[in-house]
Amino acid sequence: MIFRPSNGGPGHKSPRLSLRWVLSGRSRRAAVRGSLPALPLLLLLVAGVPAAAQTAESTATLGEVLPGGELEGYLRLLQVAGKTRAYPWSVRGFSPGDVGRLAPRDSAHPWAGRYTFADDAPEGEPRVHVHPVRTRAVFNSAFPYGGNDGAVWAGKGLTTAVEAGVTARWRWLSLTLAPVAFRAENAEFELEEGDAPGPEPFVDARHPNQIDLPQRFGDGAYARIDPGQSTLRADVGPAAVGISTANQVWGPAFDYPIMQGNNAPGFVHAFLGTSRPVDLWVGKLHGRAFWGRLEESPYSPTAADSAVRFGTGLVVAFSPRGVPGLEFGFSRFFHMPWPEGGPGGTEIFKPLETFFKVNLYSVIQGNDTIESSESVVANQLAAAFGRWVFPESGLELYGELASEDHRHNLRDWLLEPDHATSYTLGFRKVWVRDERRFWSLRGELLNGQASHLARTRRQDPFYIHAHTRQGHTSRGQLLGSPEAYGGAASTLAADYYHPGGRVTGFWKRAVRQEQGRFLATGVVETPDVMQSLGAEALLFRGRWELVGGLEGVYDFNRNFVSDVANLSATLGVRARL
Repeated sequence: MIFRPSNGGPGHKSPRLSLRWVLSGRSRRAAVRGSLPALPLLLLLVAGVPAAAQTAESTATLGEVLPGGELEGYLRLLQVAGKTRAYPWSVRGFSPGDVGRLAPRDSAHPWAGRYTFADDAPEGEPRVHVHPVRTRAVFNSAFPYGGNDGAVWAGKGLTTAVEAGVTARWRWLSLTLAPVAFRAENAEFELEEGDAPGPEPFVDARHPNQIDLPQRFGDGAYARIDPGQSTLRADVGPAAVGISTANQVWGPAFDYPIMQGNNAPGFVHAFLGTSRPVDLWVGKLHGRAFWGRLEESPYSPTAADSAVRFGTGLVVAFSPRGVPGLEFGFSRFFHMPWPEGGPGGTEIFKPLETFFKVNLYSVIQGNDTIESSESVVANQLAAAFGRWVFPESGLELYGELASEDHRHNLRDWLLEPDHATSYTLGFRKVWVRDERRFWSLRGELLNGQASHLARTRRQDPFYIHAHTRQGHTSRGQLLGSPEAYGGAASTLAADYYHPGGRVTGFWKRAVRQEQGRFLATGVVETPDVMQSLGAEALLFRGRWELVGGLEGVYDFNRNFVSDVANLSATLGVRARL
């Protein structure tokens, strides 16, 4: 058996465990609150200086390339720069085998002296790899802020997190255990008041009876221990099967995935799919189907007998022959109450259901058509996506278009394809200054706002459904991007990768919500919009890795009341045991 200790994966977006301890004493808490925003600045000042104290040899990353994490993002950068093979990016998380196939072709890249992505152990030799211990603290001065961090929810005040894990692999079997725990101080802030009261004062103000999306998780500290990015899987030939609690990321989006991302806690699910892209001569096909159990938060609007949902879905990506770097595909996700007696054939094959409601009708009474109960209570989300990488130019372009719920029929879809839709567009350009220094400019835009059709046809915000009333959520957080919930967002970021780590500067804009009542009131209303500027640095220092960030957020017309400024600071440490 080969035992390989980990050197710690960089990755501010990777899942994290939150510390269960809390700073005690007023003086100690005040000192932390006062100094935390300054700590990331110290990192940023020295971030541009390559680390002199590198490890003697690069460290294995078995099991550390996690959905939405730093190492996954680094492999994507290398693929756009032409340092790794063409490989579909729309079906994630990656298996250890996927990561091996994505390993850089040579050592001419910034972190070659830090990480080894290829699994070079002898064939059939069992391997055990201990992940680094990762701790992280997030401070928000005015309101909850953050995302794409799995189970962690960063409220106002100090949020702490910690993660550790281990991966074992033997032949076709692999097991990753990566639990996460966190504690949010969850300090008090002004909540938005809704038009209709919900079951609790903390529920979503816009649609309190149609989505499980609390503004605040209670009036005290909020803490959880979560199984995190844990997966048991078997890759036998072209097939993969397993059980997991890890996040799934569907589609090519980097910051704003619509269908599934790592914004919410993962949920327990079984999956079946391809272990690698299958060659069909006309192209390569890669896909995955899942069947899982979704749970709600204590602030859900549903009754106890419908608290647990059955979730199932399918994602497929196709790379055509003769067009290197191109992939396109589709995905579907269904929510429904957990079936009495457990899921059966109808639920298991739900992802293959027709796209049109007219084909689901079961009873016709006179001039009225009555839907079957199954089609009423099941909510569908569907998306089509594409991504094209041009490694010779260091460029990638991608997009995704998603629809909420079934369309009535083909005519309905052809007449008004933009009804209840959300889309993402993005790009990345990479410049290779030399083999140790890469620059990257990337941008992404998400739009989930109601279209002009709202003048003549009802359009609810994306992610909600009349009968499956938890919405597209897991334990009170959205499975997709929060900005798609009736809003919009855009990001422009510049990254500098060097042997000592990474430096990133970014600008973000997010439309949180719109009132949309001009036609009824004749009054021009101001939307709730956040603008932010920030920077982040990742530093390698021997067995240690430090990540720090500082972001200034200004929310114009927050909750349609007044402007509010927020300072968000992040500090993380990763250490090889």
